[in-house]
Amino acid sequence: MSSKKSVALPSEYDTLYLGIGLYDPSSGDILDANERLERMLGYPLDTLRRLSVDTYTANTYPQSASEFRDRLRASADGDPQRFIWRAKRADGELVWLQLHVSQQQFSERDCVIVEVRDITDHYESRHRAELFWRILRHNLRNEAAIILGYADQIATHGRVEGIAESIAAIRSRGENLGSMAESVKEIERAITDARAEHVRQPALATVRDVAARTRAEYPAAEISVEEREEMWIEVNDAFGYAVRHAVENAIVHSTERAPTVEITVGPSPNTGRVEIRIKDANPAIPTEEIEALFAPAETTNTSHGSGIGLFVMKWCIESLGGEVMFDTRTPQGNVVHLYLPSKRAPDTVDNGAPT
Repeated sequence: MSSKKSVALPSEYDTLYLGIGLYDPSSGDILDANERLERMLGYPLDTLRRLSVDTYTANTYPQSASEFRDRLRASADGDPQRFIWRAKRADGELVWLQLHVSQQQFSERDCVIVEVRDITDHYESRHRAELFWRILRHNLRNEAAIILGYADQIATHGRVEGIAESIAAIRSRGENLGSMAESVKEIERAITDARAEHVRQPALATVRDVAARTRAEYPAAEISVEEREEMWIEVNDAFGYAVRHAVENAIVHSTERAPTVEITVGPSPNTGRVEIRIKDANPAIPTEEIEALFAPAETTNTSHGSGIGLFVMKWCIESLGGEVMFDTRTPQGNVVHLYLPSKRAPDTVDNGAPT
């Protein structure tokens, strides 16, 4: 720690496991911070002092930098604040932080002190579990109701015309249930592997592998892969699960006989993180399904049938410190953006092999 205009935290704060930040409540600027907070956010103190709160606030979540500043001011007025925050580290990794903000006076200057705890592991486990079980229960109820409805038709009408269609519908819904079960297994594997050693590799390697496997499974689909710039990531199998679900969703929800999927790998224009962009020409994913991913307390409607797949994408990418975004295309289509922290390429020796 060091001082700015004689406003500084006591040196003893550097021994704390808790992150501590001293803020100006009027501007929202950091005046001082202990070493733990520097490590949490990935920036040295001199850089943190120059940064706006917007820089280290994740921009795809309900919380905003302006809300952060409002809470600083409320605390300065005597109303202590306690809340959860989604922060973006210097390397692009997203973390969940628990903040407690209270009024303090240092060197005869009114400030607010922010106590910061990294709760990423605990929060994500609970948050994802709530969301996953809500979506799963809803989908299971829907599929079971449809299967029972068609079964009743067969039982009631016996050999009447339309029995073949009813049987086909039951078979289709049964396959949907099987897909849900496989998604559950993938999520379980992602949870188990979350602590496993991550492998540093070019993002293109997994993307190309997924594209090749998907072409073999859906030979009518046209899947293109483009690399705008070589990007390296540090991932486990969860990354492959996420990419596969994004590509398969684009194919199975297509209304065309030959679905087209465009995959692009490169740097995000705004943050420099690794961006894997998956485009299709399908009807738009219902807004309520996307909103349900980010608001687990809301009633989930997965009529599009992609709810579990979207959830697997989000869960897996967030387990790697990344995030998922969804856009629509004009006149029709969807874009899935998978963002991950960018890593440096390994050093190479003369023959080009990684060291």
